[in-house]
Amino acid sequence: MTETPPLVVDIDGTLTDDSRAVDPRVFPVLSEWPESVVVATGKAMPYPIALCEFVGTDYTVIGENGGVVFVEATDTLRIEGDKDACLAVAEAYRELGHEMGFGQVDLANRWRETEVVVDRSQPAEPLRRLAEEYGLEFLDTGYAYHVTDSRTNKGTGLETVCAELGLEPAAFLAVGDSVNDAPAFDVAGESVAVANADETALARADRVTEAGYADGFLEAVEPYR
Repeated sequence: MTETPPLVVDIDGTLTDDSRAVDPRVFPVLSEWPESVVVATGKAMPYPIALCEFVGTDYTVIGENGGVVFVEATDTLRIEGDKDACLAVAEAYRELGHEMGFGQVDLANRWRETEVVVDRSQPAEPLRRLAEEYGLEFLDTGYAYHVTDSRTNKGTGLETVCAELGLEPAAFLAVGDSVNDAPAFDVAGESVAVANADETALARADRVTEAGYADGFLEAVEPYR
């Protein structure tokens, strides 16, 4: 059996099915993984923390595309990114007559600390232009539009985790499906895109699975089990 590397893995589109429900078959894989497991997502911090809680892994998480990083082992929380600029973009977007698209309560943005997200039912180009005007990055992850600080991403988040744990990014296996996973692919030692991945993730991965979604994740890690 090949030596098992530490793992950094996305949630939506990677541990889920096509309806965004986490596939329960991934739970024992994550809980029994013998090396460090890092959950890296574009979602706000409560989501990956909750996943780790119920799977039974350490809280080692990258949220908001690298804007928020928590490492339980060292009790370290890093929050980086220009939230004020992101909120200014959101306000300018509303002034153009658009909405965030998540309803009045807006759970998608409620706990965000470094970026804002807009539902993909809303127009992308005005948001893209505003992000550029404010010196921010626009990301279409296939699940939402993100306006985020260009200085942070899942790659910088993984580097932060590694600095805390005494590991090297090149030791990691990275599995994901979207443009926001590509920066982690770039610094990890091995990167795998599941079959449903977008063009950017497919192009920057070392290998691509035959199966998509959680089936693809299970295929990606099979050589190490």
